[in-house]
Amino acid sequence: MILPDDLVSEEILSLAHVGAKITPVGKRCGQPRITQAEIHVLMLEAAHAGKSVLRLKSGDPLIFGRAGEEIAALREGGVPFEIVPGITTAFAAAARLKTPLTDRSAASKLILATAHHAAGKLELTPKWEGAFPDDATLVIYMPGRKFRALADDLIASGIDAATPCVAISKATASDEQVLTSTLARIEDDDVGPAPVILLIGYAIRVPDHSRVIQELTTI
Repeated sequence: MILPDDLVSEEILSLAHVGAKITPVGKRCGQPRITQAEIHVLMLEAAHAGKSVLRLKSGDPLIFGRAGEEIAALREGGVPFEIVPGITTAFAAAARLKTPLTDRSAASKLILATAHHAAGKLELTPKWEGAFPDDATLVIYMPGRKFRALADDLIASGIDAATPCVAISKATASDEQVLTSTLARIEDDDVGPAPVILLIGYAIRVPDHSRVIQELTTI
């Protein structure tokens, strides 16, 4: 049995054995078809019935992938399991854009954060204690759609408004969209559809294609 998230592509699923049962268990944009508890039940029931179960996630399962909850359920249910690491979106997106996430002269720290929290959590912007490090790259997974408000919160926390940021919609997919901006300039309507990931920091080196096109048009 294969239990894939919604972001697992059809190209990947097409590699499954012809006899494998595929049951999508994705949750997209706050509209789950199935609860996390129900996913646990599917995993445990299939495993206890002697089936091989593949819980298939996009990216790396240990980065913002609810792996902790599923690991706990498997352990409680007495089911042996193996974790196969993947390539998390931050690394895949940076590789696709040919930009480093760290740099000896610009960023010696890498912070992975999410603006998406479990039910009952009210904070919509990643938080930390004290000033934001100048020599850090911040990556925000699942940032929501209020990019201007999020940028204003980050600026208020001490991040320079001129800090470069890149918003990648559908990173590494054939219909990927890339917006090169700064925290001061980014607006809600500028960014393509979910899923989106934000790369923020002076180590990010992605040409501003929109600016180049505008200059060519002016000429």
